[in-house]
Amino acid sequence: MKSRDAVIRLKRFEVDEKRRKVADIESMIAEFNDMAVDLDRQISVEQERAGVTDVNHYAYPTFAKAAMQRRDNLATSVAGLEAKLAAAKGELDEAEEELRKIEFMQGRDTDRGRVEEPDAEFAMLGVQRAAG
Repeated sequence: MKSRDAVIRLKRFEVDEKRRKVADIESMIAEFNDMAVDLDRQISVEQERAGVTDVNHYAYPTFAKAAMQRRDNLATSVAGLEAKLAAAKGELDEAEEELRKIEFMQGRDTDRGRVEEPDAEFAMLGVQRAAG
């Protein structure tokens, strides 16, 4: 039983680690999206200040071009993180399922031990239990 308890503790640790990983990735995605929204705001402010909205115009602000590039890079990063998030959620689901199976087996063995326990006590006393 002690080895199964150790396995359960290990699986719980793994599940907790995978939950943290999912939460970290979700946090990064939210942070990147917030940064992209802020860059969009800065781009529009810069365009209004310069009075030029055509990216190909010679007087288009350099800062706005750089901010657009950063925003696009963030969007690419978010897409990559979303793929990692899907994989991490899949790993979390698998780990949770393994933990449930092990805990179920633990509970089943414990229940089996409780049922067999009175028979063992009777056997130790040299008494047979009446069937029924």
